[in-house]
Amino acid sequence: MNFGYYMPTRVVLGRNCVTEHADLFAPLGKHALIVTGKSSAFNGALTDVMTALNAKGQEATVFDRVTPNPTIPVVREGLALLRSAGADFVVAIGGGSPMDAAKAIALLAEQDRPDEQIFAGGYAPEALPMAHIPTTAGTGSEVTPYSILTNDVRQTKTSISSPALFPRVAFLDGKYMAQLSPQVSLNTALDALSHAVESMLSRNAIPLSDTLSEEAIELIVPLLGKAQTGRMTLEERDTMLYASTLAGMAIAQSGTTAVHGMGYALTYFYGIPHGRANALLLGETLRLCEEKKVRKLPHVLAAFHAPLDGVTSLLDALIGKREEIPKEELEAFAARAMMNKNIKKSVYEPTFDEVRRIYLQSFGYDADEE
Repeated sequence: MNFGYYMPTRVVLGRNCVTEHADLFAPLGKHALIVTGKSSAFNGALTDVMTALNAKGQEATVFDRVTPNPTIPVVREGLALLRSAGADFVVAIGGGSPMDAAKAIALLAEQDRPDEQIFAGGYAPEALPMAHIPTTAGTGSEVTPYSILTNDVRQTKTSISSPALFPRVAFLDGKYMAQLSPQVSLNTALDALSHAVESMLSRNAIPLSDTLSEEAIELIVPLLGKAQTGRMTLEERDTMLYASTLAGMAIAQSGTTAVHGMGYALTYFYGIPHGRANALLLGETLRLCEEKKVRKLPHVLAAFHAPLDGVTSLLDALIGKREEIPKEELEAFAARAMMNKNIKKSVYEPTFDEVRRIYLQSFGYDADEE
């Protein structure tokens, strides 16, 4: 076995870990830009971060205008505030959107470039230091080198990837998720599950990432029903958050696959939450893997402790009524998805006809009908 694995983020997990490990903020800088949404003021995360920073004599400026699926203008607004405040490090509090925006702000603060070149790649490994505090259990962004932003030019979501985007430290505390709605709890859990499954089905998977993914799936699946009802104890929130981080560590190595590449159109054009968009497509993707006799599929199913029909039935029960999307739009989404780099990352690399079939059958259409 020849492989390498790189994940430089220090992870601290436990109740009140932000305030009890305030010393971990000290090496990051003197003035933090806290990138967040509005909810962090109500779930206690912002208060804890301010307490930790104050304990070490560090200043902070709050940027709480991050919207779901953040855009380049949102990032630009945060970057302008960082510069006017004189901030020299970034703290992200929230789900995937604040964390993705924070990463882009930290990167552009050191390597600014015109809007049209932001997704062009080729960044040096330089960004402002970051600490991340996830307040949902799904994105795993606290341990990945990716920032996913809305790309209005291409009408999709596009990733920026650089080792510089790994946060220096991640604080995991399930108490910030105590008041999450059932809908958010489920959708984010489905995102984490999709990360773990897709990592195992990636061309870039390695034995270590497979081990992380398998453990994540085994932890997530028993909690999905509780996420759906919102009836989770704090300890179960901790477990889901831990599993989400494991899945993030897996995709930090492998990246995601066609499921994410196909799901972006559902989010961009129909506003379907990211985790749900993935779950809508995952069942038919696994059926394609069975058809293609993908070697890893039995290992994925073993982590679920269920046959393929059991997995797809579970997903159907969690998804419930599916959105109504015209057939011609789904076919257009298939053409868009084929331009996404994640298609070729898939060990099962689907053809256009197969991507079209996944879309159509995921929404109740017969792919063979004209």
